[in-house]
Formats: sequence, C-alpha cells, structure tokens
Amino acid sequence: MIMPGRSTLRRRALAAGAVAAATALVFSTAPAVQAGPPPAPPSRATMEATRGFDMLHPSRHPVVLRDAPRRLNVTYTHKGRKRTLEQFLATTGTQGFVVLDAARGQEVVFERYSLADRDTRFQSWSVAKSFTSAAVGVALGEGAIDSIADPVTKYLPELAGSGFDGVSIRDLLRMSSGIAWNEYFDVPPVHVAASLGSPLPAMAKLRKRAWKPGSRFEYTSMNSFVLAWLVSRTTGVPYHRYVEQKLWQPAGMEATVQLGNDSNGNSMGYCCYYATDRDYARFGLLYLRGGRADGRQVVPESWVRESTRPSASFNKDYGLHWWVGENGDFMATGLAGQHIYVSPKREVVIVKSTLATIIGEDETEAAFRAVAAEVARTRASSRPGVPRS
Repeated sequence: MIMPGRSTLRRRALAAGAVAAATALVFSTAPAVQAGPPPAPPSRATMEATRGFDMLHPSRHPVVLRDAPRRLNVTYTHKGRKRTLEQFLATTGTQGFVVLDAARGQEVVFERYSLADRDTRFQSWSVAKSFTSAAVGVALGEGAIDSIADPVTKYLPELAGSGFDGVSIRDLLRMSSGIAWNEYFDVPPVHVAASLGSPLPAMAKLRKRAWKPGSRFEYTSMNSFVLAWLVSRTTGVPYHRYVEQKLWQPAGMEATVQLGNDSNGNSMGYCCYYATDRDYARFGLLYLRGGRADGRQVVPESWVRESTRPSASFNKDYGLHWWVGENGDFMATGLAGQHIYVSPKREVVIVKSTLATIIGEDETEAAFRAVAAEVARTRASSRPGVPRS
C-alpha cells in the first residue's frame, strides 16, 4: 500500500480534529484560547472545582528563559514562491509564536502575540498526545509499566473483549491499534460526550477490532486516552496529578495549566492542555536536551530517543506520539495550527499557537526549518540580549 506523505497525513488528522473543535468549543467550559489581558486569577479552590478540568501547579523553581531579542530575516520557498516569516504568521492567523535558541542557554530570540499575551493559556489540542507519551515514558522508566511490548489488557483488563484486547502499548503509541476508528467522524461524538460527562473508559470498551494491530497507521485519539488511563492505573496516581508531579513541576514549568477531563476522574490524554506558549517551549526544550531540565533527568533519555524517531516501516514520519521530520527534527502537532517544533541540529525550539486555522499548514515545516536556520546563522554574530543590526 502506498502511504500518503507526512504533510498529507498530518493535514488529515488536523482536518478531522477541526470538526471536533467546532463542537467542543460549544461544550467546553474553558475557551480554546484566553485572549487579551488575563483576569485576576481565581482561588485555588475555585480552579480545582471547575467541572471538566483539573489544575496542574507549576514548579517552585521554573526553568529561566532569557529575553534576547534578535532580528530574524526569514525567507523560504513554498510552491515556487518566496515567503517571509511575517507572511506566514499573518496567513496562518498565528496568535502566539515563540522562538527559543538553546545553544547559549535558553534565549527567547523572537516572541509575538496577537489578541493574546505571554500569560495567555492556549488550548493544546493534540499537542497533548506528546505529553501523554512523556508520561508513559516516565512510568516505564520507574517500573510501573514492565514493557511497551505488553498488551494493554495486562494492565487494563476491563478492555478484554473490546477492540483493544491484546493490543500492545507500542501499537497504541504508534497509532496502530487496529480498532475501528475514523478520526473525522469518531472524534466529535466522543469528545462532546466526554465534555458532557460520559465516562471515557466506557466509550473505549465499545470500540471494535477492524484490522490487524501493528500493520498500518491510523491516527486515533482514543488510543491516547487509553494510554492516559494506563498511566493512572499502573502508577496508582490520577493522570493529571502524575503529570504534575513527574513532568510539569520537574521540567520547570512556570505557570499553572488546566487539563481537560470527562468529569468522572478521567483525563482525556488526547487533548486539552491549556498552557502558555513559554511552557510549551519549556517542554520542547526538555526533549531537545534529552529529557533533562536544569541538570535533572525528568524523562528517560532512551525514551526521548525512541519516541522521536520513526516507529514503524509503514509510517516513517511518526514516532511514539511525536511527528518525525527531516534531519532529526520532530514536532508535537495539534488541531488547526498548534505546534511545538524541535530542531536538535540547530538547537532551536519553536512554538506556534492559534485559535483555529488550517490555512497555511502545508508550509509550516518549511517555515519552521527556515526560522531554525536563521537562528543558527545569526547566533555567532549576535550578543545575548542585543538585537542584531
């Protein structure tokens, strides 16, 4: 079978999610993006009690990101036409854009917001899948999970008899579970039902087998929920709390984040982190540095390597809940313009957030590569914190 290219696969996944977004925006308690000056923060008790969301608290010692603005003359070619960074940001309706140069510490060399600011919490959509992958990696490293070759039903026997029966954790991670699923049509009703309080485990149990697991790629958000459920079951800690204790705080995140749930104690796992772009950048930085933050190993280095390289011969553009690009680049990608792009070669992290757009998505990788190249080019001739003339 001839597989479509990476950009085609990703656009299909994002377009499918667009349908879910239209419905989810109606039923979600929190907005997809909190634009404008942030209101006075509510009390912790109020936030913890928000129906459909759990609150994650930040690190007491956030990873410091230094402001070091730099003039970036970014151009690239798309479909035979020369494009600039400004044109890309305008075309894609970008509301948050952060460029981090990790080669000389942690320098924010470019930062732009539109109808938003540094404190805005942007909806992650499927960028959350990469956080879920990280949580699985941490649980594996701690011994809570024996092996990703194990069938998921070893840990979640409730799924016996469903389409997930006997499916390996690895096949969930590489989107090859074999369950009957169409991201275009199945995400909207599942997400709306979960937003209204229907338990996600019950919906997972209803999925049927459609094809042999591990034989092809099928982007499936339900796989990601099952992985979040797996983390909760194997660690004995609710997914959101495990992420807070083992990932969010140790990685040095600066701000609180809300995480969507089904109002029955089950984090969605496939979407719905509401976080700042700077904290998304810190997550990218964590992976750029092999899972380390401020000298501490947060995510096992072996897991970072394995999850950000091709995971199957039938799809060389997808790892374990990360999209894999050129020259070792990798990216967490969400609906309608949410991205965390990491270039190990250039030592650059780029975060892009929007309310919702699919315009210009086909040129995103070209734009990101051009930005990373320009950051590397200007690095040697630019002093920290001084715009290059």
